[in-house]
Amino acid sequence: MKKEWDTIELLRHARHDWLNKIQLIKGNLSLNKMDRVKEIIDEIVIETRQESILSNLNIPQFAALLLTYNWESHSIHLEYEIIGEPNLSSSHLVKDDVLTNWTNTFLEELDQAIKAFHENHLSVTIERQETGIGFFFDFRGIITNIEHIERFLQQQSIVVKTVHELSEHELSIEVFMPYQ
Repeated sequence: MKKEWDTIELLRHARHDWLNKIQLIKGNLSLNKMDRVKEIIDEIVIETRQESILSNLNIPQFAALLLTYNWESHSIHLEYEIIGEPNLSSSHLVKDDVLTNWTNTFLEELDQAIKAFHENHLSVTIERQETGIGFFFDFRGIITNIEHIERFLQQQSIVVKTVHELSEHELSIEVFMPYQ
């Protein structure tokens, strides 16, 4: 079940993330590692731009899910990237609740089917297309229950999806949400 964040909790987590980044910069400055400081700042700029683009895709529930996912205790580390032009008009909307519910359920099912306390990584690539938005979910880690994932993917017919790979160490799914 997805946690509902109140304003204070959101601010606390955001402040914690920023303090970690500042500490990383300060530490590298004290070690006189200027090249690393520049890299960290460049990474922060890229991450902040991606957060901004995600926040402006007119899918606020889905954006909130991705933005807060790593704040909770999961066996998966999630990252995302938006590629292509993100400018969406009001006529270019997808069903945010359907997308968010499917993604949340997928993350819960995947979390149950993997080896806990292992390096499990999920990358979500989001690409605006002519008739909808494509979402590419690429998991790397250890899947201990492939049958569980197969059952989930077979049951889910609300979204258009293509499974590109499903093995003990990889899961690649493409999901397409047409504009309403």
